[in-house]
Amino acid sequence: MDDDESPDLVGGRDGDGISAAPGGLLDLLRVAAFVLDEEGRVVMWSPEAERLFGYPAEEALGSLGGRLLVAKENLALVQGLFDQVREGASWAGVFPVLRKDGTTRAAEFRHIRLHDVHGALHVLGLAADAETVRTLETDLALSHSLINQSPVGMALFDTDLRWLRINPALERINGLSGEEMLGRRLQEMMPAVDVRSVENALRHVVRTGEPLLDQMTRGRTPADPDHDHVWSVSYYRVEGPRGHPLGMAASIVDVTERHRAGVEVAEARERLAVIADAGARIGTTLDLQQTAQELAEVVMPRLADFVAVDVLDSVLTGTAAPVRSDGSARFRALAVITGDNREAAAAADRVGELASYGPARLITQCVREARPILLPRIDDAMMRRIARNEEAAALLRRAGAHSYIAVPLVARGDVLGTLSLLRAHPSRPFEEEDLTLAVELASRAAISVDNARLYSRERGAALTLQRSLLPAPPTGCSGVDIASRYLPAVSEVGGDWFDVLPLRQDRVGLIVGDVMGKGVRAAAVMGQLRTATRAFARLGLPPARLLSYLDEIVSSLGDTLATCVYAVCDPARQLVEFASAGHLPPVMVGPDGRAAFVDLPIAVPLGVGGVPFAARLRPMPPGTTVALFTDGLVESRQESLDIGLSTLLGLLGDGHRPLENMCDAVLEALHRMPQDDVALLLARSHGTGTTEPPPE
Repeated sequence: MDDDESPDLVGGRDGDGISAAPGGLLDLLRVAAFVLDEEGRVVMWSPEAERLFGYPAEEALGSLGGRLLVAKENLALVQGLFDQVREGASWAGVFPVLRKDGTTRAAEFRHIRLHDVHGALHVLGLAADAETVRTLETDLALSHSLINQSPVGMALFDTDLRWLRINPALERINGLSGEEMLGRRLQEMMPAVDVRSVENALRHVVRTGEPLLDQMTRGRTPADPDHDHVWSVSYYRVEGPRGHPLGMAASIVDVTERHRAGVEVAEARERLAVIADAGARIGTTLDLQQTAQELAEVVMPRLADFVAVDVLDSVLTGTAAPVRSDGSARFRALAVITGDNREAAAAADRVGELASYGPARLITQCVREARPILLPRIDDAMMRRIARNEEAAALLRRAGAHSYIAVPLVARGDVLGTLSLLRAHPSRPFEEEDLTLAVELASRAAISVDNARLYSRERGAALTLQRSLLPAPPTGCSGVDIASRYLPAVSEVGGDWFDVLPLRQDRVGLIVGDVMGKGVRAAAVMGQLRTATRAFARLGLPPARLLSYLDEIVSSLGDTLATCVYAVCDPARQLVEFASAGHLPPVMVGPDGRAAFVDLPIAVPLGVGGVPFAARLRPMPPGTTVALFTDGLVESRQESLDIGLSTLLGLLGDGHRPLENMCDAVLEALHRMPQDDVALLLARSHGTGTTEPPPE
């Protein structure tokens, strides 16, 4: 068997720790060994010599080494060097040798004089390929320079995860010298580092051979024991020439500043996202409590763990200064979010309840001074200035609250209330950047809160005016039963109205109308039209002429329009006369329960002017129901007007139900939370007069 094909015997490690593994460098160099006798003849020849020079042992043994390996022109030089070695000198250097195949190869030699047991002189020759030696020297020099001069920390661990070597850069990172660390375990020297993750990574690498790159590790070292650092660590398995693991190498780069910069960029982006989200989500309605809830939901949980939005009671009532003479202030909580934390929920003020806080309370100080308050850390004394009482303070401590921000809600120069934020463990404490974001959110939300407050006040005034102008439940209507419903819009009050007018000869006038527009002005116009209608009706004006007079009034009010439908019921004659001004048609339900819209002449709204109105007579036998309504009853954002009208016909089709029940059924089915005012007026005849056919 050729030597190159002979199996390698790989040693192991015995119980006393003495390694029997082959040397990796010798395997790389493939050092050839041979022995020359005193005359220069080859008496010993290794397999590595055969690999290097090409001569098998049977050819080399007994031959003169110089003649075998050296060109003729170099024989004299070689002989002189050999004589020097025999006389006791050693010689080393690079010399060209002839191989058996006739090629020349530079080899690096070491010659050493030896004596055997009989005192005979021998020369030991060691040789290696010069190019291989130079390559290995370069690699070793490069590795040494890289390890010792690199700014990257480098470490070598054995398979038992003990330090074998560290470079100067890692000594600076760790704050420990190599002598202190070599042979020790990571846990012994770096207890403030995430040792478990590092050791798990090392074990994974030595087991699989797969490198792990750019693994983030956090901790503290003796070099800087007071601050956390972040390192990017890459792990590699170090293998011998035959592939067996020698240990694990790790390269370490301190990326604390880069990590901090990345965190700051991410936080800045998150702050911008929160501000953008606030612009889209806060102030979607003019409802004060909903606006406060929207603010709290934007803040929670991206900025705080517990959130409260409180408004000064004086802002809601407009009756007193924000801070009272004794330094206290009265608040109402409009929104509170504590997540699933029961302690924090129990410590918070209940939404809608009135709370009075003294001058020492931070929330009172916030509105009194109209400036934000930041407490990165909350001690017991400050917790008592935050919480409602001692019990609430204890609850907040159990909830883990440790950092606090209070920001005044300021709009148009007025302090409206506060935005209060708390963080609980394990969240980091509030910082100046968090306060800046909270102030930005509060300033944006304060405008929406103030708009909602002003709207609520205006809506309350409009609603009060509107309700004061609506009729009381009708009495004394002979021959006709009446039922009505009115619902103001949940967002903004409009100008819908209805009225029931007792007329001469036991007749009853019914009117339902809608002033276009919203708010106090629409309610005021509605009041004028209702008053005028009552006056004209008392004059006995027929429906078409009455609408003509109303048209003149609306035209005189400027840029105002209104729609209405007016009906005069005459139970004695069993007739009803209708006239419409651009309004939805009324519904008549016959005694047989069949419902249909009344076909009326097309007419323009009141206020257009110059267009005559026409009337229609319809029979109204006993048991007939007339329904007048405004468009808020049948219109919605989700469905078309035709669907609403069709649904109304179906609901009114049972003409035998009591009118009150019919009203409730209609409103329940069509509008529980109307976006526009809703007016519904039902009249059912029960007279016994003579039916007269309506004129053509």
